[in-house]
Amino acid sequence: MDNNTVIIVNGNGMGRADVELAHKLMKTYLGVLETGGQRPGAILFYAEGVKLTVKGSPVLEELAALAELGVALVVCTTCLNYFGIYDDLAVGRAEGMKEIVDWQGRAGKVVTV
Repeated sequence: MDNNTVIIVNGNGMGRADVELAHKLMKTYLGVLETGGQRPGAILFYAEGVKLTVKGSPVLEELAALAELGVALVVCTTCLNYFGIYDDLAVGRAEGMKEIVDWQGRAGKVVTV
């Protein structure tokens, strides 16, 4: 993976599993991205995925570390507002769908987890 890769997170965790397992898988995945040197250019969060970027998320530490390493964390404003959690955003930047589409369009590879 390189900075020309974009990762899409559209669920509250990784995979279709119990939320506790889905969170555990996502935490491990993000940790491997951080420490393994395989970092995407951006991680795009929409739908239920935005819940991973707000206060109380079990993966905030991993996301903050990736942001510190230069990975853009782009969070859907419409989705944050829909769930009533816009003010709870703790990591990343709230952007519109145009920004998400722009990141996807510039990407050499798009991966959905």
